[in-house]
Amino acid sequence: MWKGRFTKPTSALVQRYGESMSFDHRLYAHDIWGSIAHAKALTKAGILTAKEFQAIEKGLLEIKADIDAGKFIWREELEDVHMNIESALTRRIGAPGAKLHTARSRNDQVATDTRLWCRDEIDSVVKLARDLQRSLVECASHHEQIVMPGYTHLQRAQPVLFAHHLLAYVEMLARDTDRFADTRKRLNVLPLGSGAIAGSTIIVDRSFVAKELGFDGVSQNSMDAVSDRDFIAELLFVIALTGVHLSRLSEDIILWASAEFGFITLSDAHTTGSSLMPQKKNPDVAELTRGKSGRLVGNLMSLLTTLKGLPMTYNRDLQEDKEPLFDSVDTIKLALEVFAEMIRGLEVNVAKTQAAASDPMLLATDLADYLVNHGVPFREAHEVIGKIVAHSVKTKRALNEFSADDYRKFSKAFGKDVGNVLKIDTALSKRKSTGAPSPANVATRLKYWQKVLSQD
Repeated sequence: MWKGRFTKPTSALVQRYGESMSFDHRLYAHDIWGSIAHAKALTKAGILTAKEFQAIEKGLLEIKADIDAGKFIWREELEDVHMNIESALTRRIGAPGAKLHTARSRNDQVATDTRLWCRDEIDSVVKLARDLQRSLVECASHHEQIVMPGYTHLQRAQPVLFAHHLLAYVEMLARDTDRFADTRKRLNVLPLGSGAIAGSTIIVDRSFVAKELGFDGVSQNSMDAVSDRDFIAELLFVIALTGVHLSRLSEDIILWASAEFGFITLSDAHTTGSSLMPQKKNPDVAELTRGKSGRLVGNLMSLLTTLKGLPMTYNRDLQEDKEPLFDSVDTIKLALEVFAEMIRGLEVNVAKTQAAASDPMLLATDLADYLVNHGVPFREAHEVIGKIVAHSVKTKRALNEFSADDYRKFSKAFGKDVGNVLKIDTALSKRKSTGAPSPANVATRLKYWQKVLSQD
């Protein structure tokens, strides 16, 4: 590539140290797509003849077919995917192949390839996230009436519907897919034509190339175009956050599947046993996902650390963007896919969830609300119920074992109907403000998501 300037060949050790072909070869389809579009623009500009373009296009498509079939020989000494393909093209078709790199640099070429690759992968990730949403909605629909405790600080707090809990993750994933869409919109700008740093004196129609490649527009600053990796950082952030959401769901799954909770049973297909203890059934999918979320966060931090000290414009450090990008995309795609399958295979242990939800302490706040509705200021009501709870713990009598007269010893605002407050069905039906887990609200939200997800 640079033999005109150098008198000594690059050492074999430097070649090994600097090559990126071993991982960036997966950009080959996008590199070829971009090269064909660039060749069309060179033809439009009069740099290539129609015959030369035809030779280039035919040669590139033949190379793609060889790579697809596993017949292409990748050469480490050519450093990267771009030079491997260009070199193979020139060997096949001669002089026209040597003209292809006119008015472009590997700097704007790799930026273009990576944006094209990210765009396609975002579409794939969003489809998988939508399928996980569907699996959660399906599971919620099958268990729409099941009640369970909701938790804060991992302590029983208030009763909720199991479906409402699952729908919380559907909402999280909806935000994730929105962020992926936003990222896709921002990255869909063509950098090709920016050259190494300052464009080229050979003018090609960049808007034409953008249209050929499906970009919404072209970059407006050549220096920014070749050095920008914001779009990768943003994609890694969205992936990492999605991973964090999956990690939180994993923690719930792990807890629910434990003997101490016993709320769910995971399929044998999505658990493993122990090499020593015959009775074990381990929630490996959830544990692995919880662990892999750390890798996703680490990949984001790796790229941000690489970028933070770079002067303008292109620096070889930017080669370090590919491996964390590829790893994060591969990891989140597999995690989303296996999680959707696992959710579809789990069973809810209704007796366990209902037994846990029958704890009268879960309705202590409802008792405070009862007093508020009878004219007692909330802070005073909170104190009264706190004293009743303390008395319940001390006497080892459940809140639903107290009579109306017992309650009146703590506040004259209690009436004979106080016992109705301690009924789960009543308590849930009253939670009807927007976003609250009343059966009616949950049913409405389930229908909403079923409609939205059926349209994808």
